[in-house]
Amino acid sequence: MSGVQHRGVSADDDGMRVDRWFARHFPQLGFARLQKLIRNGEVKVDKAKVQTSTRLSHGQTVRIPPIDDPDTVRPFRVNEEDVRFLKDLILYEDDDLYVFNKPHGLAVQGGSGTVRHMDGLLKNLPNKLGEAPRLVHRLDRDTSGCLVVAKTAQAAKHFGSVFRSRSARKIYWAVVAGNPTPRQGEISCFLAKQQTTDGEQMVVVRNGAPGAAHSLSYYSTTDTASRRFAWVTLKPVTGRTHQLRVHMAQLGTPIIGDPRYFNIENWQEAPGLAEGLHLHARRIALPLRNGKKIDISAPLPPHMRQSFEALGFDPDRFDAQNSDPEDGA
Repeated sequence: MSGVQHRGVSADDDGMRVDRWFARHFPQLGFARLQKLIRNGEVKVDKAKVQTSTRLSHGQTVRIPPIDDPDTVRPFRVNEEDVRFLKDLILYEDDDLYVFNKPHGLAVQGGSGTVRHMDGLLKNLPNKLGEAPRLVHRLDRDTSGCLVVAKTAQAAKHFGSVFRSRSARKIYWAVVAGNPTPRQGEISCFLAKQQTTDGEQMVVVRNGAPGAAHSLSYYSTTDTASRRFAWVTLKPVTGRTHQLRVHMAQLGTPIIGDPRYFNIENWQEAPGLAEGLHLHARRIALPLRNGKKIDISAPLPPHMRQSFEALGFDPDRFDAQNSDPEDGA
């Protein structure tokens, strides 16, 4: 065990989240234990308490409580089965990044009771320096589709800035209950986290309420199946937790299969509909470090393909690149 340490934040780590900083410099420290140390106030930045999501700045000083010495860490052994699994998910790859088609049901990061997740699996794809690829944004466990992962610290800094500045263009597809009215528009409201008997969830609150953060999404009805179902294209402008799920519920057309925000009583599903959240990160467009741009689309996951077929929706008829919910909103 080592004693308390104080370590400066380097230029390469500027803008990095606290949890990612510890994962890089102290890989032996599990996420659950880091959360506990942070809750207890044992991890500080410039003598101030932090959260796992706090972003670091070059020149700041991180207080590290006594933890195992990194030199005693057993080297990570690559799992070839996990390597094949990840490579099958790759939609795009260059020297800076991967774009994965994240499966429905696979968590992006670890947490209480979560053993298998993208962040852990990525250790099986180390770069030339032996470093694991870095997450630069998140998707909910049950949301499938485009997930951008940086290969290096420099790339993570660039793409993290792209997402924070809202320069990334994100398009989602969802199947919802009912038909949105109007068919196209925007949803703007304030959201805050609220403790429930089933854990934390997001709720709509007034401006100025404790923890309130503004959220904005554009939506457009792509197709309908009678008045009971609709295929909706969504473009989040802000990136709040569960934002699209809360917004569609707020509109009165919750996303099919949403265990937390589906709010229609005595709902009867149609024959042939698959189980699971019907929300898919269909498309991502963003600028690369060399000034070029990429525009990547992810095919639908199996459960949404099944429901599309049952409802008569044709994903090839309305390509994501030919429509934008913001147009005309």
